[in-house]
Amino acid sequence: MFESDKLSELKQLLDTPKKIVITAHKSADGDSVGSSLALYHFLKKLNHDVSICHPDKSPFFYQWLSAAEDILTLEENSAEITEKFKAAEIVFALDYNHPSRIGDLQPLFLNNNGIKVMVDHHQNPANEFFDLSFSFPKICSTCEIIYELIVHIKDQSFVDVPTGEAIYCGIMTDTGSFRFPSTTARTHRIIAELLELGVVNNKVHESVFDTNNIDKIKLNGYALSEKLTLLSNLPVAYIALSKAEQTQFKAKKGDTEGLVNKALSIQGVKMAVFFKEDTDYVKISFRSKGDTYVNKLASENFEGGGHVYAAGGKFDGSLEEAIQKLVTLLPQYVNH
Repeated sequence: MFESDKLSELKQLLDTPKKIVITAHKSADGDSVGSSLALYHFLKKLNHDVSICHPDKSPFFYQWLSAAEDILTLEENSAEITEKFKAAEIVFALDYNHPSRIGDLQPLFLNNNGIKVMVDHHQNPANEFFDLSFSFPKICSTCEIIYELIVHIKDQSFVDVPTGEAIYCGIMTDTGSFRFPSTTARTHRIIAELLELGVVNNKVHESVFDTNNIDKIKLNGYALSEKLTLLSNLPVAYIALSKAEQTQFKAKKGDTEGLVNKALSIQGVKMAVFFKEDTDYVKISFRSKGDTYVNKLASENFEGGGHVYAAGGKFDGSLEEAIQKLVTLLPQYVNH
């Protein structure tokens, strides 16, 4: 799957110990956290000086992963991150393909003089920002690519249980527990290999999905019972949560993850959208299925992008204005 010259170049880069920074997109998810930690474990085994620098903290249900406590964030480690970027000889960009996706880390990334290596599975990579690109939009997750890189650069013996758990977590979350169309036979074979290496599948699943607190359950219940709108003229459903409503239910980072998929699960719905009001903008998550695609809707209108069936974006304005803009645009992107 890898171009031999690119793989050889990466192998050569990693032949001798170097100072390396691993970055991933803001609003961390299972794939960005999992791929960061899996690569971190691997590079540590090769005796590199490695730091993970993320724009923000990951949700608590990913913090059980081995070495998650080593992740530096701008929220808590700004000065240290600045020094790490100044010294970095290699910067890995994981699970994103444009520097704009790393928020306030972007200036540090752009000003770094090291080799920049992108490993990602989203569409339309901005290759001009990277010295070496491993971009595979048809692969289900960045974690799957990281697994393939590890076994191609070295071998499967470098995938221990902590590394395997991180990879399993990223594949599991980005495939919707292996149900999305991006899940392939190779994906399942990798999962089987991880199980053979000692990863316990139910441990990973329960640690991510079965650690809910009562506030999250109540917030999700409220969102589905009171804030879910099903359009009468199009097969589209959306959920919108204001900042005040999030505060009312003591919402924490990650508490609304997966809500948009609940809306998409309604029979007959082809597209689901989740609006989450933040301090100065509205964060938007798009999901779709069948012959309805969301990547263009997100990239052309909401400063975002992603995959054919899963994308994200933002809107600078009020929650009501964001909803109105979407509803106005929908006939151009959704078939009846």
